[in-house]
Amino acid sequence: MEKDPFRPTDNDARHLAQDLLRSARHGALGVLIDGEPFVSRVALAPTETGLLTLISDLAPHTDALRQHPRASLMIGEPGKGDPLAHARLTLTVSADFRDKAKQAEAYLAHQPKARLYIDFADFHLVRLEPLYGLLNGGFGKAYRLTGMDLTV
Repeated sequence: MEKDPFRPTDNDARHLAQDLLRSARHGALGVLIDGEPFVSRVALAPTETGLLTLISDLAPHTDALRQHPRASLMIGEPGKGDPLAHARLTLTVSADFRDKAKQAEAYLAHQPKARLYIDFADFHLVRLEPLYGLLNGGFGKAYRLTGMDLTV
């Protein structure tokens, strides 16, 4: 019988994941385009119900999210030294296109430079709701997390 590489989820893991969510300013968004994986960097703004991102119709991931609202998002900043020694969180998220007028200030509070283009007609605010995730807290510190574990 194989040993499970994941540790039991504890409060330290939950807090680390929640800290990563609260501090996220960008991430790698993975979607499917014509059945093929596609990853792009997106700017993020943490909220109480997930993460907001501002995406353009010019970006291939926008149409992909409309067709398939489930996506993957990786957040976490590599520090100095070995990037694999630093905490990161890979999430399965559900994308929900939001009313830009109602959510703009929440997004701009974290991404003020977006004020230059947030009102462009081809830009949309999307809430990325974490459904579950995998936390890698550094070497030998891997955890499975539920949506409840990720609630900030």
